[in-house]
Order: sequence, then structure tokens, then C-alpha cells
Amino acid sequence: MSSILDVLWLLIALPLGSAVVLLLAGRRADRWGHYLGCATVAASFVLGVLAFLALQARTDRSVEETLFRFLGVGSLKVDIGLLYDPLSAVFVLLITGVGLLIHVYSIGYMAHDSARRRFFAYLNLFVAAMLLLVLANNFVVVYIGWEGVGLASYLLIAFWYYKPAAASAAKKAFLMNRVGDVGLALAIFLMFANLGTTSYSGVFAGVGNLSSVTATTVGILLLLGACGKSGQFPLQAWLPDAMEGPTPVSALIHAATMVTAGVYLIVRASPIFNASPTAQLMVCIVGAVTLLIGCIIGCAKDDIKRVLAYSTMSQIGYMFLAAGLGGPAYALAILHLLTHGFFKAGLFLGAGSVMHGMKDQTDIRRFGGLARVMPATAITFGLGYLAIIGLPPLSGFFSKDPIIQHAFDRPGWSGWAFGGAALLGAGLTAFYMTRLMVLTFFGRRRWAAASGGQLPEPKESPWVMTAPMGALAVGSVAAGFLLSNADALSNWLAPVVGAPVESVAHKLEPLTVTWSVLGAVMLGVVIAAAMFARGTARSEPVTANPIVLAARRNLYADVINEAVFVRLGAWAMRVLVFVDSRGVDGTINGLAAVCGGTSARLRRLQTGFVRSYSLTMLVGVVAVILAFSLAVFR
Repeated sequence: MSSILDVLWLLIALPLGSAVVLLLAGRRADRWGHYLGCATVAASFVLGVLAFLALQARTDRSVEETLFRFLGVGSLKVDIGLLYDPLSAVFVLLITGVGLLIHVYSIGYMAHDSARRRFFAYLNLFVAAMLLLVLANNFVVVYIGWEGVGLASYLLIAFWYYKPAAASAAKKAFLMNRVGDVGLALAIFLMFANLGTTSYSGVFAGVGNLSSVTATTVGILLLLGACGKSGQFPLQAWLPDAMEGPTPVSALIHAATMVTAGVYLIVRASPIFNASPTAQLMVCIVGAVTLLIGCIIGCAKDDIKRVLAYSTMSQIGYMFLAAGLGGPAYALAILHLLTHGFFKAGLFLGAGSVMHGMKDQTDIRRFGGLARVMPATAITFGLGYLAIIGLPPLSGFFSKDPIIQHAFDRPGWSGWAFGGAALLGAGLTAFYMTRLMVLTFFGRRRWAAASGGQLPEPKESPWVMTAPMGALAVGSVAAGFLLSNADALSNWLAPVVGAPVESVAHKLEPLTVTWSVLGAVMLGVVIAAAMFARGTARSEPVTANPIVLAARRNLYADVINEAVFVRLGAWAMRVLVFVDSRGVDGTINGLAAVCGGTSARLRRLQTGFVRSYSLTMLVGVVAVILAFSLAVFR
């Protein structure tokens, strides 16, 4: 089995090769392209499982493999290499496992799309890029995978490019991610400038030689890159708009791949953040602010996919908060990432199943009573709902509550601030998810009235869609308990993030925190159920409440971006164009005009007639004689 660890490159090569074949084969692959796309991801998943088992048998639990020299200029030498250790092994299983279920689901969801083969090619490309990112053994290779994920996400979000909203959302995601990517690139430049290497081993070994300012700068730049990929404040505005892509894209991006890349980067670079308390504090602040932003906006949205999108933003905020707390909380960030991968993928696939039955309707105010006509979807979606709100003994309870506990344990005022934000977020999550659940699956049927009686009776989705939803529902129930039992995940990740702490002095007793969280959750559930049990007519009147209006308008994030960055950038561009055209080009063109005009006038003196030259010489001689005479007889 150890030989599996010698061919880790196959994990990436299989989905990448499939993407190339599907893109080059064209319409000839329409009949079998989706099967190839699923088969290659399934093969990568099997290899991932075998590699995971082989890694468990090793005492060092780390395998590094160099494939080829990528760059060699002076002292800068970068190899394309892979690192398979406990952290990357966890991500490989998540990406290929959940990714496979989403691929299978897509067979049914995209069955009537004429470009299904191209869709599976993009899915495979996305999986390959994400695998390269998490298996890289240096930051340059991470950056290559980072950009590959950005490209694939652009192609998937804009898959229905003929829709203006989809094309605009893809451009928005691509451009906002470029801002974060600049941060990652600058961090890599600083690493090489100060340490002479970009490899994990070299950088982490040399962190102690960095000044506190340099370590903090590198950490904040890495955080900027993470904020872009994971849709965290202040680069969060692209994440909800990504819902314009097909629903399987939303599940893939928001559950197991792209949005988790930022969390992976921070945990992977934990030695850098451990060396800078300021950078760690910034990570905590970003996580706490984002989790509240996502919760507040999620309470006011009516689009089923956008509610889940803001939920993702909020849950990733919990992961950032945990990663910023450091120490044993690194493992909690990964634990919540894994449980979130199950229940959020299941929720998105459930939303896609609802849309499939409702003829692509997304407004939850027009649903109601779907539990009776789509029972499998309702049950699997319901288990994901119970998991995300943290109801015991489902997975979210085992991953979210410890994060809140560790947030309160942070020394000083910041512990109360971060713990309070996380506790408030738990209550708000229960509120907006209960609102979503009640309006979609319970109460009176509102779809016939909303469509004027034209919408046919919704039907349950085919088994090729409900089977992956069922598998994810099982993970939503059991993943948290299995992974947190006896600190299994903490011990597994110890070689990467450090050994778990044996005893921790808590500000608040764990039982107190647990009951506080459950109280906040139950309060959110009860309020939402009471408000929306009868639908939305009485509970959502047109209101001038500034908080509600702000939440419905995404807390004016798009307005601020438009005013501060887009318009300011356009104004700055006009100024630069003016300076370039009138200043730089004007100066060069002016000099050319002066030289041309002067030469044209001087050219007139060259007549070619001897008499003209003789007259000129005579005038010159007379002038010299007069000057000489004046000087002598003065």
C-alpha cells in the first residue's frame, strides 16, 4: 500500500486529464462525458482513501515528492512538489469525497443541458486545481493552484454566460479574488526576500529569524489572500453573487473547495501566525465580523440559494475565528470545515432539488408545504438544517460549540467580544435557517397562488440526485461525533498544528457555554417558527426599518464598493489617461513639434543659390569688421 504514496500526482492528474479530454473531444463526448468526469473523481477518491490508510501506517506521517524543477533563476529555485501529511490528507478526502457526490448529483441536475459535457470538464478542472493547492509543498505551487481555482470558479459561475447576471457575477468574483491574490503574491515575495525560499520547510524553519514587523506583514498579506478566496470581510461581496451559476457549482464552491482554501492557508501557515499575535488578532476580528455580517443579511434574504450563501460566509467566519485563536483551535477550525462540508453541500443540493421540482423558482415566499410532495428532499435538507444550527447530537454541535468555548477563553476583553459575537451568531443562524426551513417545507402551499395556478405539482427529484443528498445527510449527522471523539482529529493533525493541550483553564464552564448556545439556538428557532408558520404576508410587511433595509441591501457592501473602489477607480483612471495623453504624450509630441517646426524654418535658409551664400558671407564679414572697429576706436 505504501507504493500509493509514490504516485500522489495521480490524484491531480486524473481529474485534470479528464477535463482536457472533455474540452478537446467536443460534442463527441456529450453521451459519455459526464460518466468520465465522475469516474476520474471517483478514482481520485479511492486513491485518496488508500493513501490515507498508507499514511496512518507511517511513523512520520509525512511524504514529500518532487516532480520537476519549475523555476531556477539565481538563488530562486522552485520545484513542483507535493506534500502529503495529515492536513492535506484530510482535504484530499473532503474534496474528492464530497466532490464525487456533487458530480453524481450533477448527472441528474444537468441532464437537460446541452453543454453538460463542458460543465463536467469545468468541475474536473476545479477539483484538480483544488487538489494541487492542498497538496503543494511550497507557496509558489500553492499560488498556481490558487489561480487555477480562481479560473475554474470563473468558468463555472459564468457557465450560463448568456445570462447577464451570471456573466456579471463571474467577473465580480474574478476581480475581487484578484485583490486577495495580490496579498498572497506579496507575502510570497517577502518570504523569498527575507528567507531565500518559498518551501514550507524552509519558511517555517526560518520564521524565528523574521522581525516582528515582517512576520506580521506576511501574516496580514496571507490573511488578505485568504479573505478573497473564502469570501470574508472586506472581500465578501462576490460570494452571494456566485449563486448565479448552476446549483452543483454553489455546492462545490461553498462546501468543500474554494471557500475552504483560505482556512487551509491560515492553518497551513500556522507557524507564521503563531509568531505574530497581531496577525492572529486580525484573523479573529475578520472571522467575528464576517460571521455576524453573514447572519444579519441571511435573516433578510428570500432567495433560497442566497440564504445559504450568506450562511456559508458566516460559517467560514467561525472557521477563521477558530484559526485566529490558534493552539488547539486550529484543529477546531478544520473540524468545523469538515462538518460544514457535509451539511452545507447537502443543503445546497437540497436547494437544487427544490428548484428542480419548482421549475427553477428560488423565492422561499412562494414555496410552502413541499415536505408532503418532496419527502426525501425535506428529510435530508432537515438533517442539514439541524446540523448547521448545532442541535445535539448532530455534527454542528460538536464543531461549533467548542469554537465558541475557545473564543470566550481568549484572554482579556477580546475573549468576551469574540465569544459574544459567536454566541449571537449561533442564535441568528437558528433564526434564519428555521425561517428558510419553515417557509420552504411547511405551512400552506403557496406555489399555485404565486404562479397563477400555472405551476404543475412539484415532484420528488430522481434517485441520482437524492442518493448523494442522503449520503451527505448521514455525514451531517455523524461526522462531528466521529471526528471529535477522543480528540481523534486533534491527534491526527498534531504533526502540523501542534499537539492538543491536555488541560485548559476556561473562563466559563463548558456546560455553561453549551446551555447558553442551546438557549440562543432555541430562542432563534421559536421566534422564527412563530413569525413564519403562516407564511410571509403578516410577518414581512414593507418596512422602513433601517436595519431590515440595510440587511436586504447586503449592508450596502455593493454600494460602498461602487462608491469607494469602482467610481474612485474610474475617476483615477480618467486622471491617469489625461496625464498620459496630455502630459506624457503631450510633452513628447510637443518636443517633436518644436523640433519639426524649427527644422522646417531653418531649412528655408538652405536655398542652394551661390549668390545667397555670398551675400550671407558678406554680411558676416561686414558685421565682424564693424565689431572690431568699435572695439579699437572706443
